[in-house]
Amino acid sequence: MTQVGIHEAKTHLSRLLRRVAAGEIIVIAKGGVPLARLVPIHSRARRALGRDGGTVTFGDDFDAPVSAGEGA
Repeated sequence: MTQVGIHEAKTHLSRLLRRVAAGEIIVIAKGGVPLARLVPIHSRARRALGRDGGTVTFGDDFDAPVSAGEGA
């Protein structure tokens, strides 16, 4: 993790963002005190519909009426 001052961050923002896009974390500090962190945004993999198809099964009486004693 790299730490830079506010002036350096303002002056070299594009360069710092390229480093962040490559996976690096950059901390921006004022007077040596960390104020903010630039971190890469990792997009989540899109979930495919039907991926778990066939893994859940229901009993034959799944949609049968429930009696008062069984709870509703």
